[in-house]
Amino acid sequence: MRPRGADGGERAVRKSGGNPMTDKKSWQEFFDAHTAVYMQNSFTSNTLREVDFVIEELGIAPGSRVLDMGCGTGRHSVELARRGYAVTGVDQSARMLAEARAAANQAGVEAEWVQADATRFTCEPQFDGAICLCEGAFGLLETAEDVLSNPSAILRNVSHALKPGAKTVFTVLNGCLMIRKHTQTDVERNLFDPLTLSEVSECSPAEGMPAMRVRERAFVPTELVLLFEHAGMTPLHIWGGTAGKWDRGPIQLDEIELMVVAKKI
Repeated sequence: MRPRGADGGERAVRKSGGNPMTDKKSWQEFFDAHTAVYMQNSFTSNTLREVDFVIEELGIAPGSRVLDMGCGTGRHSVELARRGYAVTGVDQSARMLAEARAAANQAGVEAEWVQADATRFTCEPQFDGAICLCEGAFGLLETAEDVLSNPSAILRNVSHALKPGAKTVFTVLNGCLMIRKHTQTDVERNLFDPLTLSEVSECSPAEGMPAMRVRERAFVPTELVLLFEHAGMTPLHIWGGTAGKWDRGPIQLDEIELMVVAKKI
């Protein structure tokens, strides 16, 4: 998840009009620049509780193999490795992965780190569980990237990497919130597209750094069911799931994220 304000809103300075960014690697550059301050974000403070939650939902024992898609600085991966899980962390940001390696070394644990685009990462079915949390990959779009092919590719790759019957936990941006917070003026200024539930905003990766134009995609529950099923996974639960507030509760219209727990068919 990229940095957000104390009230849960985005720390973005909106510009008038314009088209989505033109740099294919905008998100990679954003997270490379954001690495040094990533762990200062408030939503990173609940790692231990989140890992407890993930282990319970995945239903896996120590020694199991876990895929962390969009692992960032490795806060979940390192804690899982600390508890005896064999973890593979995938991220497109080299600097985020360097931070993850350093964190693993400091914790005295080992994990596999892979630099790759989540839409292109493939491997043989070998994982007993998978996570994709805090918009580490899912819903982050480039330029005019297709809003269906991007999440479909990520889900397909995660599904293929899982053993039959294995489970996954995703958190994704809440489409209800994205619709409620935007206005018709935002639509006319090309900041929000109601057809694709995507928004374009300006966000600084760190204090004192220039803002970067980025594009994000949100989802609604019925769409998520179809996307997961199309990728070969059965959704078991869709809950409200904003970081720091994981409680298997109903979806709140104004919360940032939704959570999907699904099982590989």
